[in-house]
Amino acid sequence: MSGLKSLLALLFIARVNAQTSTAAACTIAPSNAPTISVAAGWTAQVVASGLKDPRGIIFDQEGRLLVVQQGYGISRLTLTDDEGACVRANGNATDIIVDSALNHGIEFSADGRTLYASSPQSVFAWDYDASQGRNSSGSREIIGQMGEADGHVTRTLLMSRHVPDLLLVSRGSLSNLDPNALNVTTGISTIKAFNISNTTTSAYNFPNDGLLLGWGLRNSVGVAEDPVTGAVYSVENSVDNFEREGQNIHQNNPGEEMNYHGFLNSSRTDGDAPNFGYPSCYAAWNVSEIPQNQGIQVGTQFAIGDQNATVNDSLCLNDHQAPRLTFAAHQAPLDLKFNSNGSAAWVTFHGSWDRDEPIGYKLAVISFENGQPTEPSNSTTAAIDIVTNPDLSKCPDQCLRPVGLAWDSQGRLFMSSDSTGEIYVITRSDGSSANDANPSSGLPAASSTGAAPSATNSQGSAAGEYRMPQFAAVFAGIMALPLM
Repeated sequence: MSGLKSLLALLFIARVNAQTSTAAACTIAPSNAPTISVAAGWTAQVVASGLKDPRGIIFDQEGRLLVVQQGYGISRLTLTDDEGACVRANGNATDIIVDSALNHGIEFSADGRTLYASSPQSVFAWDYDASQGRNSSGSREIIGQMGEADGHVTRTLLMSRHVPDLLLVSRGSLSNLDPNALNVTTGISTIKAFNISNTTTSAYNFPNDGLLLGWGLRNSVGVAEDPVTGAVYSVENSVDNFEREGQNIHQNNPGEEMNYHGFLNSSRTDGDAPNFGYPSCYAAWNVSEIPQNQGIQVGTQFAIGDQNATVNDSLCLNDHQAPRLTFAAHQAPLDLKFNSNGSAAWVTFHGSWDRDEPIGYKLAVISFENGQPTEPSNSTTAAIDIVTNPDLSKCPDQCLRPVGLAWDSQGRLFMSSDSTGEIYVITRSDGSSANDANPSSGLPAASSTGAAPSATNSQGSAAGEYRMPQFAAVFAGIMALPLM
């Protein structure tokens, strides 16, 4: 009997060692963020590291992950075929396109045979062979003349799945508070859609061509289309160093925005595109800190600077489009992805710079139903934190900074972190698909303060020109912005 017990003990130890070895083999230690907080029921693991400022990510039809390394180009990662969170990069990244001008945007055509990417001035296309994992042609410019390589230089790309061949392009402002955005014809601070089936040898002119979906958008980096209804949304980085009636209230105002852009259809015209307010009007977050805040609540559009006869809260409320949701100031949302049934929208928050106490630096999820968020527009708890940095005092230098999102064929959510040069995979702890998870049930309650979840996992208006008199006075004391 003692011999049998010894044998069973040896078998048990061998099994534990094998499991430990397998776990170690599929885990890459986080680099700059050794501990992250993950909500109960979820896991987050590093699948690739050593990348240079990874931003936009996307899977090709063969399951390879393409990554825009900002200031370098596009690289390809081949992943192991493990299930769940055990997936990791199989070897080093392979260069696809080396071009230092490429910095964020990446997209595929519906058939996966054309790859799109963007620089500050242009959108380019390449023929792409997924079976070989490489481009099979040189670049061709399909959209150009997007302005100077200054200010907000990312150009987010989104191919509509409801209207074939319609490519959406988002273009931000030239500075923190950019007067050029007052004139819609400049193309600054807009989202437009271009029919790429009509491209010829001449590229589209961004300011003059395309279908306008919205203007007065300071920097809408994340753009997504609800997979069920076709509703288009974006998440916007709002203004820094905000002043109102002679007071600097930038710590907690204005809020970051989730904006609703309606549907893409054949009857839509430029005149249907609303003005979302920038650079005159912004969404309130901490109402108590706003001078002269009569009638203002979370999400209400209110005026910057000193109100006068032509720039005031009434104008902002009645003549500009308010956001569908508002988030705490300075969190810098950079990507937006729906799950396949439209019940959840995932948002990466890159994190603050213009705030005494850091905020953001997280991945959150928002509940949706029938193409709309389930929370009202004045909600402060719509975004549910899933992956966070537990000690924001170390941010940004020793923090995970989420940027791009991509779903794979197994329903796993992948996320890039530019500051740490990593790619993470986010999965359900019970092995079910993250894509199927409905945030309206089975997830922890949202936090209005942006604090980390309690559970911790150490492993892991008509289109035209609007003029604002005395606008120069609003600029006084407001600094230029850093790039996001």
